[in-house]
Amino acid sequence: MENRTFCELKDRSQVTIPKTLVKKLKLKPGDIFQIEEQNGRILLIPSVVLPKDQAWFYTRQWQEEESLVDKELKAGKGIKVSNKKEMLKELDLND
Repeated sequence: MENRTFCELKDRSQVTIPKTLVKKLKLKPGDIFQIEEQNGRILLIPSVVLPKDQAWFYTRQWQEEESLVDKELKAGKGIKVSNKKEMLKELDLND
């Protein structure tokens, strides 16, 4: 059976996260939580808020493509260049 800890809902809808969980999850004041209700349970999920203009990087499609590129590089599929001039030449972007 899991360890159980109880807390009390305070006047301003506040609860205190037990210190053991704060340490275990490395939480600190100011951390952000996503709150979900599932089947009568409240879930607090530690989260990070990103600027909207950076959210594209974390989309499933972008991460899948990043993973594919990583695999191709590990398999030796890539072009090595040692400076900017070589890179521009390889990309056919010389002025």
